[in-house]
Amino acid sequence: MSPPASTADVVGSLYSSHHGWLHNWLWRKVGCRDGAADIAHDTFLRVLSADALETLREPRAYLTTIANGLLVNHWRRLTLERAYLEALAMQDGALEPSPEERALTIEALMQVDAMLARLAPKAREAFLLSQIDGLTYAAIAEQLQVSDRMVKKYMAQAMLQCLLIGNGDA
Repeated sequence: MSPPASTADVVGSLYSSHHGWLHNWLWRKVGCRDGAADIAHDTFLRVLSADALETLREPRAYLTTIANGLLVNHWRRLTLERAYLEALAMQDGALEPSPEERALTIEALMQVDAMLARLAPKAREAFLLSQIDGLTYAAIAEQLQVSDRMVKKYMAQAMLQCLLIGNGDA
């Protein structure tokens, strides 16, 4: 009986058998070889931290599932980046951030977007009505047709998520 394969052996075998296929599949989705290579790389990084790879029966379905999640993140990041750059274009030219500032801002926007996505729809709406529109809790409660107490609960949930971002836990 042979000893169980190490995770590195399993991932190495998975990589050599399926990387070319995954890269081509991603290239068709992304339309850019470099972008496809980056996402394929990130897919295999996720595979490295996965459990129970030895029992994997459908490797392409597994890789596709991981890569699809990464593609969603990729498209979301591009959408956020595009919106940020459009907002910058509407501002005074003296407000031009450096490339490093842009990258940090886009990363922060991605974290906020992910935080908002983790909130329940009403909690997200309450948070945005408070922070973007400046509504009071009473006005938010009226608009959402909930109690003031519920708005406080929604805001507490949102603030907890904000704290988690600040601590790097989110």
